[in-house]
Amino acid sequence: MLPITESINPLSENLDQLNSSDLVQLFVDDHQQILKAIADAKEDIAAVIEIVSESLKQGGSLIYVGAGTSGRLGVLDAVECPPTFSTEPDLVKAIIAGGERAIQYAVEGAEDDEAAGYADVLAKMNLKSSENAEIGVRQQCLDVVIGISASGGAAYVIGALKAAREHGAKTAVLTNNHGAAIIKYADYSIFLDTGPEILSGSTRLKAGTSQKMVLNIISTSVMVKLGKTFGNLMIDVKVSNKKLKERAIRLVSLIAGCDKPLAEQALALSDNRVKQAILYLKKGLDFKSATDLLKINQNYLSRALA
Repeated sequence: MLPITESINPLSENLDQLNSSDLVQLFVDDHQQILKAIADAKEDIAAVIEIVSESLKQGGSLIYVGAGTSGRLGVLDAVECPPTFSTEPDLVKAIIAGGERAIQYAVEGAEDDEAAGYADVLAKMNLKSSENAEIGVRQQCLDVVIGISASGGAAYVIGALKAAREHGAKTAVLTNNHGAAIIKYADYSIFLDTGPEILSGSTRLKAGTSQKMVLNIISTSVMVKLGKTFGNLMIDVKVSNKKLKERAIRLVSLIAGCDKPLAEQALALSDNRVKQAILYLKKGLDFKSATDLLKINQNYLSRALA
């Protein structure tokens, strides 16, 4: 059966005859389906957030796997986690069919290579061997692998999911096709019913936009559950440029209730870590003591302050 993402959209059959204003309106009207699709999948998205956050708390990683547009969206979400939340690069990782070259260029046939998907995800997973008297030596993995595929049939993604399941990782899929092939290889599935595209088969449109939104929701929600925020403030920001340093100073000043020069001084004494700088100002703790207190409180600043 033809995937819904490859079907013809009856609303855009006269696409090549529309003026610019009508083209924009068509996109606006058609893309309303994105929010409905995400709302309909709310509980499935929440379930994935729960398994990912628990995995990361125990030392696992989140690994996105995709091909083409879906793969690039996974890469985009993964690379934004370190500067936004000061995470280690290995906490959220992404694999794209065809490797790094495929981020900028189309790599012919890459998405059809199931064996490559299997091998690539194994190279990214954190595999540990454990010995049990009854079952012998087996590999255990705390990682969660999320396969992303609009049509849900990318062999590369299927290979990655097979490897993940065989080696003990939890698996989830994000797809825009009901009954997609990849679903049977996953413990959890998120189906986004965005329907056929304005430009038939061009899943970088509604399907891709819906995937980007869901990846934003998953990664941000997981980071909230890991204590990376204080209220809605981005307090684990990595101070890697002038703009982010100014943001860090404002955060310390706001939460600690001090002027900016004092906030900047506290940051300097706290290895540019916003949380430790706030604990220095509010509780008089040095960097090590503040770090220890945060560790005891599962990295939550609100709990450490209390």
